[in-house]
Amino acid sequence: MNLALAQINTTLGNLPANLEKHLSLAKEAAQAGADLLLFPELSLTGYVLQDLAAEVALRPSAQDPNFRALLEASHKLDMVVGFVEQDSRFRFYISAAYLSAGEIRHIHRKVHLPTYGIFDEHRYFAAGDTFRSFETRFGRAGILICEDFWHISSPYLLWMDGADLFYLTSASPGRGVTDKILGSAQWVQDVNRAYAGLFTSFFAHANRVGFEDGLNFFGGSTLFDPDGRRVAQAPFNEESLTLTEVDLAQLRRTRTRLPLLRDENPAMVARELERILHK
Repeated sequence: MNLALAQINTTLGNLPANLEKHLSLAKEAAQAGADLLLFPELSLTGYVLQDLAAEVALRPSAQDPNFRALLEASHKLDMVVGFVEQDSRFRFYISAAYLSAGEIRHIHRKVHLPTYGIFDEHRYFAAGDTFRSFETRFGRAGILICEDFWHISSPYLLWMDGADLFYLTSASPGRGVTDKILGSAQWVQDVNRAYAGLFTSFFAHANRVGFEDGLNFFGGSTLFDPDGRRVAQAPFNEESLTLTEVDLAQLRRTRTRLPLLRDENPAMVARELERILHK
């Protein structure tokens, strides 16, 4: 599978401009031979929406003109796009949709909404309450949105539900320093590398770039393989379209050598969690 990581700077609250950028990159990625294009968190709207959330919220379907255009583009390549979702009772979610062959194959609603430090998501958004993997033409996959992948239960549940391909989307701002890169960037890469090795799976991560309401989004999108090796690295602090090959046969090679999935015992985990919850 040929994967493209779309590391973009969105325009806050400007759906038409952001949609145009998505369609342009989808065309460029398809012409370059990409099979799947991964966009960052809230790629259609921008991140620091606050009271704008309701104004840019979408009902994902072919009847929505924004999704209609994206679904048409998905005949050329699969896409993961980020948006504000409005449900039938006017609750708003930070969501990501997997589009393929003109259809919406899966929608994930962000479960863990950070409301601490510089983050204030619970004030404006409802939280999702499921982690479900889903079938794609490349294998079974799962989506995590930013804070979701700071909780190890999130990828674990997707792994137990059959996911071998993990698509991580984020609008992660820069914080802290190290000798070489931002502290938060180093932290994100360390977590992704650890997850790829622990779950013997592919972890692809698209993070946005640019400035918004005083926040600096650092980019640095990556792909890690089931051995925990970094296969691709996008630049920091600039827009880019990074293409890389996902060698799906690596799943077999790694799991033959390191049968962590075979030896996992989810029934025991469920039993012990039940005991802890009722302790």
